[in-house]
Amino acid sequence: MKKSLLDVMFMSEKRKGVLLLLQDGAKEMEYLLKSLGTTRQALLPQIRILEEHHLVSHQRDTSELTTIGKLVVDEMLPLLETVETFDADIDYWGTRNLDFIPPYLLKRMNELRNCEVIKPPTREMYELNNKITSSCYISNSVNMIAAYFHPDYPALFSEMANRNVNVNAIFSKDLLDHLQKNYYNFLEEMTRGKSFNIYVHPKRLDFLALLVNDHYNLLRIIKNNGEIDGQYIMCNDPAALGWGNELFRYYLKGSIPLTET
Repeated sequence: MKKSLLDVMFMSEKRKGVLLLLQDGAKEMEYLLKSLGTTRQALLPQIRILEEHHLVSHQRDTSELTTIGKLVVDEMLPLLETVETFDADIDYWGTRNLDFIPPYLLKRMNELRNCEVIKPPTREMYELNNKITSSCYISNSVNMIAAYFHPDYPALFSEMANRNVNVNAIFSKDLLDHLQKNYYNFLEEMTRGKSFNIYVHPKRLDFLALLVNDHYNLLRIIKNNGEIDGQYIMCNDPAALGWGNELFRYYLKGSIPLTET
């Protein structure tokens, strides 16, 4: 009796490794052996199993995916990358409310697999990340969403304005009310600048902040129980930057320019 395809694909690291290595084309046996750090005697039985289940064809010491193999591996890779994303810190991800992420981006969480969960020490918990701020100053553009006020925001925004950084900022209604009440002159100065576009999101934002510049993506997520802590996600991978900008554009569609409020 043949194994299920799921067992064939995932119950052996060697078989899984062969499938992933063949994704971009046929490979000779020596390449597979070197890449997997194994012996011919150990690998050949696993390749035979892949052949028996019509996932791989093996001729003249060269293996390649069959049509069925290509189909299942194309679906297999995003799943493995998504598992890799969460597995990097499952205690963090498992305690976060991810409902604010639209379904089409939730399905692409694998694009955040190279991100790092930052857990600052208590003394730095409420400070802006130095890498983020310094990279904002040398970026052409910054897209951000904020549902909370940080006392360093005025200095950050002023410096970006001085450097002519193109800033698109979406604020929650509560945050905008706070700025208009306590930082009216600053807000007026920013809105007069040609490089600043400020929007208000009329609905509740169920996360704290997103900031994407040319170099980094920073995301602050609330816990499932509503608690807030100083931990956040930071990425500098191109795929993660693209993901973050798509999340920004999703919320931009439901936001209103400050000039129209």
